[in-house]
Amino acid sequence: MTTSSVFLRRVVLQNYKNIARCSVKLHPLNFLIGQNGAGKSNFLDALEFTSESLRSTVDKALHDRGGVNEVRRRSTGHPTHFGIRLDWTLPSGDYGSYEFRIGAKPQGAFEIQHEKCIAHPAGPLKLEEKRAFYEIHSGKLQDSSITMPPAIPKDQLFLHAMSGQPEFRPLYVALLNMGFYSFNPDVIRDHQSPEFGRILASDGRNLASVLKRMKNEPGMADLIKKLGRIVPGITGVSDKAVGKKETLAFQQLVAGSKNSWGFEAENMSDGTLRTLGVLVALFQPPVSDGQEVRLVGIEEPETALHPGAAAVLRSALFEASARTQVIVTSHSPDLLDDKMVTHESLISVTSQNGETKIGRVDEVSRDAIKDHLFTAGELLRLNRIGVDETTGDDTAQSELNIFEPTS
Repeated sequence: MTTSSVFLRRVVLQNYKNIARCSVKLHPLNFLIGQNGAGKSNFLDALEFTSESLRSTVDKALHDRGGVNEVRRRSTGHPTHFGIRLDWTLPSGDYGSYEFRIGAKPQGAFEIQHEKCIAHPAGPLKLEEKRAFYEIHSGKLQDSSITMPPAIPKDQLFLHAMSGQPEFRPLYVALLNMGFYSFNPDVIRDHQSPEFGRILASDGRNLASVLKRMKNEPGMADLIKKLGRIVPGITGVSDKAVGKKETLAFQQLVAGSKNSWGFEAENMSDGTLRTLGVLVALFQPPVSDGQEVRLVGIEEPETALHPGAAAVLRSALFEASARTQVIVTSHSPDLLDDKMVTHESLISVTSQNGETKIGRVDEVSRDAIKDHLFTAGELLRLNRIGVDETTGDDTAQSELNIFEPTS
């Protein structure tokens, strides 16, 4: 059994939106840092695309992003495909890789050109004959450890079809149970339809249902305490039935009153609702089948918070990352202004001539943080953090064949 919260050990992307290519090693807590428009969101979107494609179809995931021609990178050389590779580890100790390449065809059509999955079982013996695997090229099965694999769908990733096999089921479930968040306060304020046992939705539209599942959890009191430290006066929050719908009910101290007053979500500020969404995303309970949320990605969690709240939010991120892998995008020096934020947790994102570069921070910044000369936040204020382009990529070329054009 592994004790680390790391689910995705490495993410390799090519030609995904404005990301030409990146190979990024991930840790329990990861800060994607860079200026607005640099491309931080596109890194998270590639992971979300993978999860959505498995949950529904590749066609729907592409359609939601404007089609394959809006997802593949547009540049000189005219790449016609994009590829995603994920190196993963599960709490059981099982590990492996999952990769696929999608190519554009005329009139906005697409083809799943390549898909490959390898799953190594946990244990002291890492024997080749013990691994489970399959490989597909343009809809045709090339190789598989499964004697009688299911039929290959045209618009779905094959891992969905293989999820009935015990060798691949744990990875499939883990990829489904990744949550990606950019909270919409107006959606949270609306009366919500109950969704029992589901992962928290990306915009917070089922926040009341998830909070209802949390109310008997041991950490609920601590969550409310964290919320109260960020939003002074908050003493409680719970779900509230409104006919067949539900909403959020807050308890907050009001000047001149000894007791807390009750307010529904429609009366609360954007910052309060976003903060609650972030905390629930980080500490949400397992879904209905008991599966933990393996990875949480949050866009700009510091949005609408006063600078003094950054320390509480940062502490919550570190605490949550002990159980769930966390990736956040941020350009907030206040959030990173602490020696607890090491260079290993930083992923630098820059944009040059419309092309996004993603990698570990440059050597000078790494040394400054390691030697405690500057915090990451101080370097960010000085605009002194760049991408390290001097070190070689330690991903083997043989592992990047998904990015080779189809012959």
